[in-house]
Amino acid sequence: MNKTQADVGATIKSLRERSGFTQDNIARYLQVDQSFISKFESRERALSAGLLEKLATLFGVDLSVFSEGACNMKPLSLALRASEINEEDLETISAINRIALNGDFMTRLLKGGCGNE
Repeated sequence: MNKTQADVGATIKSLRERSGFTQDNIARYLQVDQSFISKFESRERALSAGLLEKLATLFGVDLSVFSEGACNMKPLSLALRASEINEEDLETISAINRIALNGDFMTRLLKGGCGNE
């Protein structure tokens, strides 16, 4: 069963809050207005696949958490000690998460899994 737009908005909000990011942080990272993030989380707007992919990487989760069959969200753990996070910091976090996610994917492949488990 595909997740509805409302489910995706709720998932994004949950991941954002769990990660300690504000709507403003996410908006600056995606280069959109903060009101766009607010409207998305309140189910008034939709995000493109490209923006969803960027958010999945930033949150350290597989893109499948936003679609069918993604019941168990297990975001990568990340500890931040900065009082303010800028766009460059978010890009760095995303790059580190991309490396970690790729490493996890390769480990599953080497163990004989399909990579989507």
